[in-house]
Amino acid sequence: MKFSAISELGLTRQREVVLEVVREAHGHLTANDVFVAAKAKLPSISFATVYNSLRYLKESGHIAEIPFGNGASRFDKFTHRHDHAICTSCGKLVDIEMELPPDLVKRAAKYSKFKAETLEFTLRGLCPDCVKKG
Repeated sequence: MKFSAISELGLTRQREVVLEVVREAHGHLTANDVFVAAKAKLPSISFATVYNSLRYLKESGHIAEIPFGNGASRFDKFTHRHDHAICTSCGKLVDIEMELPPDLVKRAAKYSKFKAETLEFTLRGLCPDCVKKG
């Protein structure tokens, strides 16, 4: 996926740094992970600024948020529709790029009686490393 040059987005320096951190990540970061990496790039940045920047970047469509049931979230550089697998042992989170059957959203809407907008698939189980550990 091609990203716009950060400098062309008209963001504050703090938001640029937060976006750089998320885009450079090889995984899905927590707000604290983003804060630690952003602090290394911009020592004066505060956790509140990072948190508010994540909210802004999500709402403006520059990043995606993956919420968890316990109120925690991770942040994703990919904003297109895709799915995830989460390890129930170590918490590893990976992207799944797969096509869902075209009628799946309609069927889910029928069963739930919701007016469907989107469907997100989350596979929960053990990652290959945790399976090997036994």
